[in-house]
Amino acid sequence: MRLPSITDQIFIKAQRIRSIQEKGVQKVDEDITSEFVGIVNYCVIALMQLKLQGREELEIPASEVENMYDREIAENIELLLNKNHDYGEAWRDMRISSITDIILMKLYRTKQIEDNQGQTLISEGVEANYRDMINYAVFVLIKLNFATNETH
Repeated sequence: MRLPSITDQIFIKAQRIRSIQEKGVQKVDEDITSEFVGIVNYCVIALMQLKLQGREELEIPASEVENMYDREIAENIELLLNKNHDYGEAWRDMRISSITDIILMKLYRTKQIEDNQGQTLISEGVEANYRDMINYAVFVLIKLNFATNETH
């Protein structure tokens, strides 16, 4: 998939989450947890795709894909821990709906950058936005897991 197609896949997931949050009802039996997991995975795929730009192969050995995935996850974990330290775990006091809005804002900005062929004037590029979306989705997954464990 081309990078804008991956971005649109992430958008679909985030938009579904927001729609469910606003309506309070869902008609498809798939909870928002799986959508946040999908956001993480598609963002990692986008990061991998960024590093593959210019390569001509259509097929990549599974072991290479696994290594790439693991490298992106490791890089993002380091970023997540550093940002979590600097921001004092502010995400713990955020509403999940606010985090969803931030992810959508990052998506709109990413789409703008993609539509401008990567040109930015004053903002970070798409890689930073994908990494931030991963971090926000992970924070939500932690919050959702914590809430589920509290009720059981």
